[in-house]
Amino acid sequence: MTNPSTVTYNAPQEINLKDYIRSIPDYPKKGILFYDISTLLRSPEALRIAAGRLAHGVSAWRPDMIAGIESRGFLTASPLAMALGCGMVMLRKPGKLPGKTISTQYDLEYGTNCLHIQHDAVKPGQRVVVTDDLLATGGTLCAAIELLRKAGAEVVGAAALIELSALKGREKIDVPLHAIISYDE
Repeated sequence: MTNPSTVTYNAPQEINLKDYIRSIPDYPKKGILFYDISTLLRSPEALRIAAGRLAHGVSAWRPDMIAGIESRGFLTASPLAMALGCGMVMLRKPGKLPGKTISTQYDLEYGTNCLHIQHDAVKPGQRVVVTDDLLATGGTLCAAIELLRKAGAEVVGAAALIELSALKGREKIDVPLHAIISYDE
């Protein structure tokens, strides 16, 4: 891994990244307000600034790897890994990874889901930051942390573009969290 003190970041410019997030009411079901990051991803400036702010926030944890949660977590993990000079690993749904995998099952509001990691994706003791596009209730992020630990990783932190702070997902995870956008609704 690159020494964080030698990584050069573009200074976070004073733009409001919320201006690049589109809110879509009643998606994917009635009563849900969906925060769509596709509008942020389409802006080279906003994407560069978001990646820089994420990297600035997690660099002190000195990760060896960034783990992205399928699928929008891949969109934050890739630029973050590049900015920090470390590798990236994917946490995927069943049937999406070739070879031997390690898995963990977790509860959702409406059932269960499962995450997988390739058995050799991380080395024992590697320092990993797990990332997703959005932290809501914390269930998926908790499962990702558990899965990474089962694989032998030392999970040193978590990162998200967006945190829905009213849902208190941060309180459920046992690692530091860095989120660059917060909504209180």
